[in-house]
Amino acid sequence: MKHKVALFAALLLAPLAGLHGALVPSAPSKPNVLLIVCDDLNDYVGHLGGHAQARTPHMDALARSGVSFRRAYCQDPICAPSRASLFTGIYPFRSGDFTFKPWFEFPVFQNSRTLMEHFRANGYHVVGSGKLMHHHRASDWDEFPYKADYGPFAYDGKAQVGHPSVPEPFRSIGPVDGSFAPLEDVPFGGKDGKGWIYGAWSKTVQPLRYVSDDNRDPTPDERNAKWAADRIGQFAREKDAKPFFLAVGFIRPHTPMYAPKRYFDLFPLKSLQLPVIKPDDKADTHYRDLFTDEIKGIHYYRTLGQSYPTIEDGLKAFLQAYLACVAAVDDCVGTVVEAIDKSPFKDNTIIIMTADNGWNMGQKEYLFKNSPWEESCRVPLIVRAPGVAKSGGMAEHPVGLIDIYPTLVDLCGLKGDTVKSSGGRPLDGHSLLPFLAEPKAMKWDGPEGVPSTVFAGEHAKTKLAPGDETNPSKQHWSLRTLRWRYVRYNDGQEELYDHDADPHEWTNLADKPESAATLEAFRAERAAWLQRTGDTQTEGKSDAEAWKDAFFKQHPEADANHDGVLSWPEYKAYKAKLDAEKAKKAPPQ
Repeated sequence: MKHKVALFAALLLAPLAGLHGALVPSAPSKPNVLLIVCDDLNDYVGHLGGHAQARTPHMDALARSGVSFRRAYCQDPICAPSRASLFTGIYPFRSGDFTFKPWFEFPVFQNSRTLMEHFRANGYHVVGSGKLMHHHRASDWDEFPYKADYGPFAYDGKAQVGHPSVPEPFRSIGPVDGSFAPLEDVPFGGKDGKGWIYGAWSKTVQPLRYVSDDNRDPTPDERNAKWAADRIGQFAREKDAKPFFLAVGFIRPHTPMYAPKRYFDLFPLKSLQLPVIKPDDKADTHYRDLFTDEIKGIHYYRTLGQSYPTIEDGLKAFLQAYLACVAAVDDCVGTVVEAIDKSPFKDNTIIIMTADNGWNMGQKEYLFKNSPWEESCRVPLIVRAPGVAKSGGMAEHPVGLIDIYPTLVDLCGLKGDTVKSSGGRPLDGHSLLPFLAEPKAMKWDGPEGVPSTVFAGEHAKTKLAPGDETNPSKQHWSLRTLRWRYVRYNDGQEELYDHDADPHEWTNLADKPESAATLEAFRAERAAWLQRTGDTQTEGKSDAEAWKDAFFKQHPEADANHDGVLSWPEYKAYKAKLDAEKAKKAPPQ
């Protein structure tokens, strides 16, 4: 691996001898990094084609200058555990972090370096702003001017509230998830101390001044974009040769969905296209068997339908606000990327842009994230690495946010162990370098599929036993490969979707007799993931071994050393052989 790191580092630094080389003040020996993380952004991005009317010219331009990943997935489709996994490089099912408990209270994280700590240990100046980790820890950063601010919020003079233009009962969901409107619709007319305020969670109320879209205070996202652009300019003026790691976290399109009216105007309700939704698509799923109707995704969908003449009317109003906020955050992404492109760092800066999780827009009668399905788990992922990433490439192999940390280790040639002390864990992900050099590649050091977990304890019909909140075998799982999505709930119920024939996940094949072999393989794979956690609270050896033993009975020749015991490495090796033979026999697509 060391010679690969040296090669890629040399390629990355080669452009410095070109147009911008003379402008770099004491050019650093390592590349700079710009990491951009959006919140709740699904595949409604132009080049991913998730919604035909999405307007994201800046993200699309960034994708054309690097490699975009068509099948990138988060490891837990909700903010806190997803971000903890991204910035530590450790799977949620290995840390036990599935909830909103502060990530730094978990022993495994206390004994492992965050991405920021590792960059600092390698001589980088580490700066950030906005929503990055869900729970901020100041010691990870050299500079961090603005913590996460979900504002602006509608303020009635006493408290943050749902925007008055949103009909009831949806508005009563609250000031975050029950609110969306153009900024020009100033709450309560902006009179008597009412109107827009910033959203810092404190007792101090900070008004956000609004006269018009052209005469107002910046939104928190705009403020963070400007700070990042200004900081890049400041780096260019500094004589310090330290390379920088700069991360900026944007809130949108997370609720409350407020944006200038010009963004709403891009998506007139009369011509707005709803996602294609199969009637009663929930019928062959099992999510509702495990959760009550008060789980957010089900509750929000139902309440939206109660608040408008039809559910289609409600979904259009919500979708308009979502797409408006996607367009707004796209401009913020453009502000920061343009600052790099106009700086002397253009050819010596890696840019990664992604999101923490996706969003279900009414599919399966569900309106939220935190589901085991494609819409919640899939995220944009773009990597621009000058001299390494093939411009305009679209990688097809499934990858995860877990892979960002080891990719940056490789691209930047970072040295040292990411494990601080006993109790920590090495990085779980794998470097994406093979896909940056050859986006259509299908072989790498990483797994065939991407695991994601969904916490089973919130609004569950059957409560978790004490201690099971961190037990990976008690959570709900999904595994996404190139062709399949497999969902396994903690009571053993399953869903199986064939993306080759069913990209919308409309038809659950788990009860079909012809799916038996595929299900068996996924059950064994999930058991193998659990067995590899090294966690005493995993599903247990007997359960994992049961799947392997069943496989062994069918394939005794898999025992390579003929010792009468099928080890997990032997299982994986023989399973790979079977898959290769099956692929050769398969008709061309």
